[in-house]
Amino acid sequence: MDHDATKGRPVTAAELFDGLGIEYERAFVRLPAQLAAIEWLTARLGAGAKVLDVGSGTGRPVADLLTRAGCEVTGIDVSGEMVALARAQVPGARFEQCDVRAFEAPEGHFDAVCAFFPLMMMSRAEAAASLRRMAGWLAPGGFLVTATVPADVEDVEIVWMERTVRVSSFSVEEYLRLQREECGLEVLHHALSVFAPEDDRAAPEDHLFTYARRPSLTEAPRA
Repeated sequence: MDHDATKGRPVTAAELFDGLGIEYERAFVRLPAQLAAIEWLTARLGAGAKVLDVGSGTGRPVADLLTRAGCEVTGIDVSGEMVALARAQVPGARFEQCDVRAFEAPEGHFDAVCAFFPLMMMSRAEAAASLRRMAGWLAPGGFLVTATVPADVEDVEIVWMERTVRVSSFSVEEYLRLQREECGLEVLHHALSVFAPEDDRAAPEDHLFTYARRPSLTEAPRA
């Protein structure tokens, strides 16, 4: 994607990440809270666990680390450029160009779903619906591990890595409420942190990471 062709107008998620390509990995691959989340998750998954990586990007670090841990990984991303990079860099996983809003999977199909920052360039209603869909794809006892930039905003225009984008997000309290009340998940852990990307074009960001679990068939969700 020619950056000049999109300059000055908000870009779609596909245009944004087609244009960034490997630059995104260089800026965000060493995100400590994300690496900790993957380590936490792989410690709880057995060999051959089925994991969906929503917004899989270049495949690094998430799909790569999950594959190395013996998981059967499916990655989805709206960006064709990202999917091509991921297929080349992580041949042990399967990647598909697809929006999470259109992706189809059987109820309870995955042992875990990772969703690191894939929901922000959609409306809050669409993001909430996507969280509910991801929760439904979890097997009983399965884990949803997510990250977002928490903020009480809807359809706000910002400049991020020199691109104009429109974003929506939730406050910390609302994001947790969605997982607990609308998705029926038990939130096991949540933490706020600040990350400074390794790219001068991206300012430091507040991040919220959450680890949640779908109760087994004999359990009721706990707050």
